[in-house]
Amino acid sequence: MSQDNASVTTNLRVAKSLWADRLSRHLRHLLSALTNQFQFSVAHGDLLLLDRSWYVTHTGLLRLARRNRCVGIDVRPAVQFCDAAASRWAFRAIVYKSPRCKGFVGYGDADPSNVSPLVRGAEMRVAETRAVNRALRKAYGIGICSVEEIGSLPARGQPEANVRKLPPQPANGNGEPKLRDQLCRLIRQHRLDAALVKQYAADFCGTKDLRQANREQVASFIKHIAEFAARDREELLVKLNSFAQQAGAA
Repeated sequence: MSQDNASVTTNLRVAKSLWADRLSRHLRHLLSALTNQFQFSVAHGDLLLLDRSWYVTHTGLLRLARRNRCVGIDVRPAVQFCDAAASRWAFRAIVYKSPRCKGFVGYGDADPSNVSPLVRGAEMRVAETRAVNRALRKAYGIGICSVEEIGSLPARGQPEANVRKLPPQPANGNGEPKLRDQLCRLIRQHRLDAALVKQYAADFCGTKDLRQANREQVASFIKHIAEFAARDREELLVKLNSFAQQAGAA
C-alpha cells in the first residue's frame, strides 16, 4: 500500500470512529481528496467536521507550512481598522513560501461580536490567528475555511440550529444551568467535538465513562475546559485530538 493510500485509510478510520453518524459518502470523498492533496491528518488535529463540513485548523495549516518549508510569516496590525477601546482588532499577514516569493496576503478581524464570550479580552490574538490562517490558505490553495476564522455563535438574525437540537433543561436550585447544559454550551461556543470532549472529561475525572463521574468532578472539568478554551483554544484542539489519535491507534 502506498503512503498516500495508507494516509487516506488512516484518516477515514479515525474519522469514522469520531463522526460515524455524520460521515456521508461526499464527506468521505472530500476527506480523501484533502488527505492526498495536503497530507492533513485527522488524528493530529489538522481537520474537524462541524455542521457537515470539513474545516482546517490552525495546527493543520502550520504543519502544512512546515512540511512545505515556508520561509516566514509577517504579521502586523492593520491600524486603521483597530479600536483598542472597543476591543476591535484587525491584522494583515503575509506568507512567504520561498525566498523569492512575493507573499500571499490575508486579513483577519475580531471583536466581541464575533468571538466566544469566554475569550473576551483575547480579541487581538484571535484576529492575528485568523489573518495567519487566511494567508496560509491563500498560499497553499486551500478552499475550505479554517475553524478559527468562523464565529463561535450564529450570525444575528439566524436560527441557532445547534441550540434547538438540545431539549430545554431546568435550572438548578441556585438558578444556574445544569452541568450538562453548561458543558453543551461550551461545546457550541467553541465548536468542539462532543465525543472528544466526553473522552477528555472521563480522562480528567479518572473514570471509564463520564457518566460514572460525580457532580464535583464534572463541575471541576467544566471549569477547567472553560479556562483552557479562553486561554488557548488551538492548544485545546490539539489536546482533544490526542484522544482521536488514541482511538485510531487502538
